[in-house]
Amino acid sequence: MQHPINILERYWNFTSFRPLQEDIIEAVLEGEDVFALLPTGGGKSLCFQIPALAKDGICIVVSPLIALMKDQVAALKIKGIKALSITSGISSSELDTLLDNCIYGKYKFLYLSPERLQQELVQDRIKQMNVNLIAVDEAHCISQWGNDFRPAYKNIQILRQIQPSVNCIALTASAIPEVVTDIVEELDFIQPKIFKQSFERSNLAYMTFDEDDKHFRLESILKKYSQSSIIYVRSRRLTLEIADFLNKKGISATTYHGGLSNKFKEANQTEWINNQKQVMVATNAFGMGIDKPEVKTVIHLNLPESIESYFQEAGRAGRNGDKAFAIILKNKSDVLLVKNQFLNVLPTVNDVKHIYRKLSNYFQISYGEGQNILFDFNFNLFCKTYQLNSLLTYNTIQLLDRTSIISLSKQFNKRTSLQFIVSNNRLFSYLETHSDINIIVKSILRTYGGIFEHDIKINSVLVSEKANVTEARVFSALKQLEKDGIISLNLSTTDSEITFLQPREDDKAINRISHYIEQQNELKYKQVHAVIRYIENNSICKSVQLLSYFGETDVTDCGICSVCITKKPKPNSKDLDIIKKEILIALDKTDLSSRELVSFIECSEKEIHSAIKLLLEHELIKITDRNTYKLNKS
Repeated sequence: MQHPINILERYWNFTSFRPLQEDIIEAVLEGEDVFALLPTGGGKSLCFQIPALAKDGICIVVSPLIALMKDQVAALKIKGIKALSITSGISSSELDTLLDNCIYGKYKFLYLSPERLQQELVQDRIKQMNVNLIAVDEAHCISQWGNDFRPAYKNIQILRQIQPSVNCIALTASAIPEVVTDIVEELDFIQPKIFKQSFERSNLAYMTFDEDDKHFRLESILKKYSQSSIIYVRSRRLTLEIADFLNKKGISATTYHGGLSNKFKEANQTEWINNQKQVMVATNAFGMGIDKPEVKTVIHLNLPESIESYFQEAGRAGRNGDKAFAIILKNKSDVLLVKNQFLNVLPTVNDVKHIYRKLSNYFQISYGEGQNILFDFNFNLFCKTYQLNSLLTYNTIQLLDRTSIISLSKQFNKRTSLQFIVSNNRLFSYLETHSDINIIVKSILRTYGGIFEHDIKINSVLVSEKANVTEARVFSALKQLEKDGIISLNLSTTDSEITFLQPREDDKAINRISHYIEQQNELKYKQVHAVIRYIENNSICKSVQLLSYFGETDVTDCGICSVCITKKPKPNSKDLDIIKKEILIALDKTDLSSRELVSFIECSEKEIHSAIKLLLEHELIKITDRNTYKLNKS
């Protein structure tokens, strides 16, 4: 058996382990069942990859994240390590060949989704493999109280029955105490070795600021800290809007969201990683598996859906140990927005029954039939046919997929996408002679920013509603625009595919999962309200709040968060009379806004506002029609 440090040096070119890694690896090599709770950036993957390489045989890695599986397999192959992943979309014959390779081809890693473990063929072949370790990544998914709970994860226990003498390691970056207990029980651990690294990040300043004008504060932060940054927003549209705003302000920015093609995702990601762009504006689709140690700021312009997801996203700042900032910019509308986005569209048991019945009717499935039948699925048309709320319906279909009542193909990856390939002037010149499609084109332009620069997926139903035409008319117009060389078009009249995994049973099918639906809604309610409490609590250190959420009790104030800095004395604060005089001197030259005064005078924004208030009260200055201040010389 090779020594772990030699494997680390040979394949990763490191000469020492990170905290807890060596202890975890030793426990795995000794045949113990191991639970490893390491925060984002803690090097979880090495904890199973190195012991698997040290021993004969193959390591089976269960992961719910297809993109991360592919990334890890690609990274292992680059190092000359034989690894493969089995995901959806693989034919039966290809699956058969891949599993044979694992038995006879000296492969070291087999990455599987939990759903694959339900297949009898996969189970039979695993029995024939020389398995040296079972690794469960994102292990919180196995717990009903975990973020992103997936019922299919409970199938992992079958690996322990198929390979009863093989030990198991479970890994996650975030788990509250109840989740840790759940994981250990679900995976049938015997006297497990539990390793928990503190979630404390002494170099990371957690900040929450109330801002009426988030754009101005964002610009100020990024100009003050001009190093690499990530900005998280909740929609694809906002990624484009914020990136456009920053670029116009001279701050280089690019975007990342699920609607971009792989080509653009990789290109934009590469630009940011290589520091050709300062800022990555992204949805939460970005960040998994990204290792960029020098990120200075992670800024959330919208509230995250849970403390778990926020902690992972914020933790992408300051991995090099330098001081860094995790900032939430919030205003009065954010609490209402996060409730509308995550709580008001949670499907109840009755919602699920209703939509499941409509799905069965839509595909004309008779009671007791439909099992294993695949259908092309147009999500937008389905919602329009039955006048369904699209977000509530989407959440319901995702729930039916997670509970294995249906199987939904890679979500909406076939949606129609397009890009305008002519200039603005050329387009509007074209529309002068094609007035019949003018309203459709303008509806697209006003709905999707960046469509001249990128291939953007569009919602044809939304466009048809805005233009007040039929969806068929939208498709006809798009084909004409493509024919005339105005757009590049990838046209699809179906969004995805649905396979019914069980016979149609209407209410009876949903009653079996009703407890799960209610429990998941309760969990989401608790998670959202935990976020609201966090952003509204300005009396307890932000770091202490986060650590307490994850069960750490022996913690002290960080001294650098937005709460702690308000408690510190300000020895360098200016006398108010001096600030007033400096304001009068500045206004003697020209009219200025409060923001401009803040940039001219070295003191806090709060001190500037206090001084302005006194000067207005004494009528030494007045407000102009342009909302600036000027000397009152009357």
